[in-house]
Amino acid sequence: MSEQSLHDGVQKRSGHVDAGDEGYSKSLKHRHVNMIAIGGAIGTGLFLGAGGRLADAGPSLFIAYAVCGVFAFLVVRALGELVLYRPSSGAFVSYAREFLGEKGAYVAGWMYFLNWATTGIADITAVAVYTHYWGMFSDIPQWVIALVALAVVLTVNLISVKMFGEMEFWFAIVKVGALVAFMLIGIFLLVTQHEVGDTTPGPALITDNGGVFPNGLMPMLLILQGVVFAYASVELVGVAAGETENPEKIMPKAINSIMWRVGLFYVGSVVLLSMLLPWNKYTGGQSPFVTVLSNIGVPAAGGVMNLVVLTAAMSSLNSGLYSTGRILRSMA
Repeated sequence: MSEQSLHDGVQKRSGHVDAGDEGYSKSLKHRHVNMIAIGGAIGTGLFLGAGGRLADAGPSLFIAYAVCGVFAFLVVRALGELVLYRPSSGAFVSYAREFLGEKGAYVAGWMYFLNWATTGIADITAVAVYTHYWGMFSDIPQWVIALVALAVVLTVNLISVKMFGEMEFWFAIVKVGALVAFMLIGIFLLVTQHEVGDTTPGPALITDNGGVFPNGLMPMLLILQGVVFAYASVELVGVAAGETENPEKIMPKAINSIMWRVGLFYVGSVVLLSMLLPWNKYTGGQSPFVTVLSNIGVPAAGGVMNLVVLTAAMSSLNSGLYSTGRILRSMA
């Protein structure tokens, strides 16, 4: 094969690989990508799901979050290397096409689409259920609320990627703000030894109630599937790279910060929850954060946390619609 024909072949392959990125506006800024990176790792899996997992596995939940967090970081770090090589809104599907061929891209793309198709149904149903928490909406059928939520998210995604970025930015602000506020309250209760319900917070609540593995190792292994689900959307930062200003500067900072954020918000909050109340005080039907706040007499704790969980569900729906749209176009 001549050098000229080899050069032409590389050009054709490169054009085929990058075809799905044509026409996108690079409107996402540094603050958008940073909050997308952190918001993607924080959702209903922590705000709502952590209560049931604490009740099943006890304090060992923090180990499950830490282990899965390390793997999530490694996946995103690997995706980040590919982003720096060639930013693409097709993300891993585009890279699979380049390195594994069309079959690899086909499998990765449709599996991702099916994942978000089922998750999106769960998210939109959750939005309707959470909205019914407030009495003023109880007479409105769930399907109407779900349709309105979908229309809002769809409209935002159709207007521009900048609107999507702004929506995700503020959703992430609400989630992060709620977690930071709770952790500050929890640390204050821990330091001052203020009673939570009828118990005094501290490490003794772990050691005196069966230790880190009160039910053995098996429950922790069984909840790993749910913990993995909690980390869904961390890959969104890779999809957003194709529409980001200066991705070679912004992406490394956003991706490298995921690890300590995961450690702080997931592992830190679970350890804190375990030292504020005995693990068997938490239930699957209530947010563990609401459980703690209710035990110290914070008014409207349920309403505030319901708003946060509603925001997390809307954020997940927004992210899923955005990312699957880009992935489907990349496969076209």
